[in-house]
Amino acid sequence: MTSKTQSKRTAHIISHTHWDREWYLPYEKHHMRLIRLMDVLMDTLEKDTEYKSFYLDGQTIILEDYLQVRPEQKERLEKYIREGRIYIGPWYILQDAFLTSGEANIRNMQIGHKDASRYGQISKIGYFPDTFGLVGQTPQLMRQSGIDNAVFGRGVKPTGFNNTVADSDYESSFSELIWEGPDGSKVLGILFANWYSNGNEVPVDPEEAKIFWDKKLADAEKYASTSELLYMNGCDHQPIQTDLAQAMETTRSLYPDTEFVHSNFPKYLEAVREAKEGELSVVRGELRSQRTDGWGTLVNTASARVYLKQMNQHGQAILEKVAEPLASYARLAGQEYPHDMFTYAWKTLMQNHPHDSICGCSVDEVHSEMVTRFAKSRNVAESIIDESKQAIADAVDTSVFRTYGEGTLPFVVFNTTGWKRSGTVSVELDVKRAYFRDGGTLEEMSNRMKELDLGVRAVIDAEGKPVAYTLEDLGLRFGYDLPDDKFRQPYMARAVRITLQAEQIPALGLKTYALVGGSAAEGLTVNTNSLVKEGYVMENDNLRVEAAANGSIAITDKQTGRVYSDLLIYEDTGDIGNEYMYKQPEGEEALTTRDLKASIRVVEDTPYRAVLEIAHDWAIPASADKLLDQEQVELVYYPARKAQRVKETVPMNIRTRVVLERGGRGVKIEASFNNQAKDHRVRMLMPTDIESSKHHVDSMFEIATRDNVPAKEWENPSNAQHQQAFVDVSGEGAGLTVANLGLNEYEVLRDGRNTIAVTLLRSVGELGDWGHFLTPEAQCLGEHTVQLEIIPHSGDGVDAGAYQEAYQFQIPWTVSQTGLHDGTIPAEHTTIAWESNHMAFSSWKVSEESGDDMLRWFNMKSEPCTLRLEVSKPSSSVYKTTILEEYNEDQLDASSSIELPIGPCEIVTTGVRQ
Repeated sequence: MTSKTQSKRTAHIISHTHWDREWYLPYEKHHMRLIRLMDVLMDTLEKDTEYKSFYLDGQTIILEDYLQVRPEQKERLEKYIREGRIYIGPWYILQDAFLTSGEANIRNMQIGHKDASRYGQISKIGYFPDTFGLVGQTPQLMRQSGIDNAVFGRGVKPTGFNNTVADSDYESSFSELIWEGPDGSKVLGILFANWYSNGNEVPVDPEEAKIFWDKKLADAEKYASTSELLYMNGCDHQPIQTDLAQAMETTRSLYPDTEFVHSNFPKYLEAVREAKEGELSVVRGELRSQRTDGWGTLVNTASARVYLKQMNQHGQAILEKVAEPLASYARLAGQEYPHDMFTYAWKTLMQNHPHDSICGCSVDEVHSEMVTRFAKSRNVAESIIDESKQAIADAVDTSVFRTYGEGTLPFVVFNTTGWKRSGTVSVELDVKRAYFRDGGTLEEMSNRMKELDLGVRAVIDAEGKPVAYTLEDLGLRFGYDLPDDKFRQPYMARAVRITLQAEQIPALGLKTYALVGGSAAEGLTVNTNSLVKEGYVMENDNLRVEAAANGSIAITDKQTGRVYSDLLIYEDTGDIGNEYMYKQPEGEEALTTRDLKASIRVVEDTPYRAVLEIAHDWAIPASADKLLDQEQVELVYYPARKAQRVKETVPMNIRTRVVLERGGRGVKIEASFNNQAKDHRVRMLMPTDIESSKHHVDSMFEIATRDNVPAKEWENPSNAQHQQAFVDVSGEGAGLTVANLGLNEYEVLRDGRNTIAVTLLRSVGELGDWGHFLTPEAQCLGEHTVQLEIIPHSGDGVDAGAYQEAYQFQIPWTVSQTGLHDGTIPAEHTTIAWESNHMAFSSWKVSEESGDDMLRWFNMKSEPCTLRLEVSKPSSSVYKTTILEEYNEDQLDASSSIELPIGPCEIVTTGVRQ
């Protein structure tokens, strides 16, 4: 399409406000402004029939926030929603796309739909006004939600200081485009080419209106593919324009050739589709502003306040990958699925997911409150986990262990990942308890527990096979039970910590072990071969790990013979940017530990695990110089800053634990340090020495492929990118996957070695963007601990199982002590068996609407495959549904065992009806 042949253009004016729930003000200060805005909105709707409608920013949490203070306005609010004058949903909150998990995004859509439906309507608009780039699977997620569009502001066109939009080329010929996901799903994309405030504050005065609309009409027509022009009447926290009807009267008299309508998204989208005369540009995959200068992508929000990202990763993982599957499993033991508790936990967690929150780019007060929300959501998830795992464990048949004596202590190891799993597991066991209710003084109870002889002990599985383990005596411990039918029951206990190698725990299942003592433990022997070799070398059947004098390590992949050397070099550079973007001082050379002698020692040597501790006693510049303070006050745009770092140094002592498990396919890394420096960035470097022009990275329901070298328009020296679970560089016959826990920023360096650099810490002192907002807590002073896993493989991360290992790394083990008893669940058990070469398991939960089990996977490859699914109950039936998890009778297969053909990169949800 190259021209617009319609004789009359239409200006669609959509009133809205983009409501950042918290940002440059703390939540409650924004909250109070929201109350006033909503009051004025409903007064305006009541008084002015020409004020047709208002779009409430696509997020239903605004309704909760308003009614929390104005509960008496619920009926009035509901009236305007049902009349179609206030459009709500489809989301609960407007989340960041790259820093929140796929399942969190699905819960966001599900809860937004559920909350909106209570008011009688759901706005089917894929709304992403200010999301900092968009993931490639968005079109498929929209289509599965019954949404055929995506409306967005970032990802294909440059934006700069104060969100100014550059007048330049971009990936689409027009502001309207077709966006296609990796699976082939397509939606109509609407880019806010002139931003989502291009119709803001329309003048009433004729002279002002003429100047305003001459520019606005020309700006929109420059990019629009049709004569249907979009004007967004609002902006961030924008008050209602109460004189809009009067302003539009003025405008209509000035431009009789243009129809000005107070419109809404459904009307506008319908008009665009009817007016479309030719083929729109097709934009495929991720929208990450790659054909820009690279300065305004806001990608470094992935490393602002890393502690928030770590809390989020843990919070998401225990909700979606532990609590939900355990609660689903616990229904076998007669426990009800706690839908309301999950909704509360998810809502609390998602209140931290808006871009200005999870991106770490707000004032300090905002992020302090986030820490509390993370703790609240985590506490709910842990409560569900504790109840669910105990209900299951108490229903497991442990009678096989009775022959070992009444002092035997069974415990159940749960694997809530989608694949079989082996690894090192720890569990704390109460060897004996003395309850306060049984009488006796506290001193007598304590002495009785302290004097308990632990004697000879062994760990066995349900087949009586001894397992290598270590026992740590934890001594005296106070505890209590909280029965459903009694007052709290305190006790004193003698506790031990058992650490063992759990082998081949079934996917979404369990395996039972027991600590036995006395004569039953005597004579039980296990493999005691050490994993530690000569010098600082560790070795198992898969890998050889050797530490060098500078603290770097070399890993030999025994399957391929490939050696990866110089891994775990630390790099430090200055950062004179802000919470949004990293900027290294001009001319600065990076500091590294490459030439620094390290202290190395073996700190653990057991049959199941070996650990090296590597200590670097380093010194780095204390901060940026005083010029940075001046440049911040003067609002110097960060690419133009000239500040440098001071000569004064502070200690940067790093303790790195390098862990190799007996059956491990990867090397686990834990690094701890006390940051006392400001205005800098710390990264871990892992050279791959693999020839490849591309790399692979975990994103939302997708293994995205990205270029190592940015587009020709890119000017930023840094090419940092987002990741979720891992990044991978692969070539002919070899690959290196680096998994992480909440370290969402990486870069594949253009250094001739295709080095993977993972950001561990970024310290800055200001918010940035449109004003001067100091954020001293963003310097992240104090103690930090980060975790990664380095996984070599044979070149295809899917086929070699490296990505499976990386996904399992995200998910903690769950263990529960239980007693000796009969039970309905076998000592080794799973309820679900599935098989597919290319699929990654994502979720097991229960639908609140249907009560059916919901299982979700996604295809990691861009080629079709088959999913084979078998559930343990023979009376079950299976059906295929969407991410909204609605019961689909048309797809019902009255069988507990099915095969499903799966398309390339497809997200698949199946319902299991018992």
